[in-house]
Amino acid sequence: MKRHLFFVCPTDYLETVINKHFHQENYYITSLGNSISFNSQVIEEINTLIEAKSIAEISFVLSDNNKIIMDALKSENLKSFNGLESFYDRISTHTKRAEILKHVFHSETLFIGNYLNFKVQGLIPQLKNWFSDKVKVNALIYQREKNVFKETYTELIHLENFCLN
Repeated sequence: MKRHLFFVCPTDYLETVINKHFHQENYYITSLGNSISFNSQVIEEINTLIEAKSIAEISFVLSDNNKIIMDALKSENLKSFNGLESFYDRISTHTKRAEILKHVFHSETLFIGNYLNFKVQGLIPQLKNWFSDKVKVNALIYQREKNVFKETYTELIHLENFCLN
């Protein structure tokens, strides 16, 4: 049976939904808004879990109306929560870079997808060398109204390299 590790936000309550959509052995790591930082201790634990459970896929998942992301984009009421300040700063920087795209796409999904892809790109180089070909790492956005998971695509828009003339 395929084994899948999901990084989820506890405010989304997605574990049951994931278990219904992904019929396999699922494991979870939670952090508010997927704000987990990949320090050496966390990376060691992730690599140990991958090896011990033979994880074949890792997905970073947030819902399209994630409370932490929505707060970071609008009111910043939760910024003082332990560990969220750098996350909010990252969202703020991203918002400034993508202001024009926000008006074009009319959706916070762009921000969520870009942030999740940032997390994917942060984890991939941290995986032990022998996992790199065996473990698929991706990002998913759960669309509540449609009850579907949509994979984000890193090659479509890179906000760090985006220029609009």
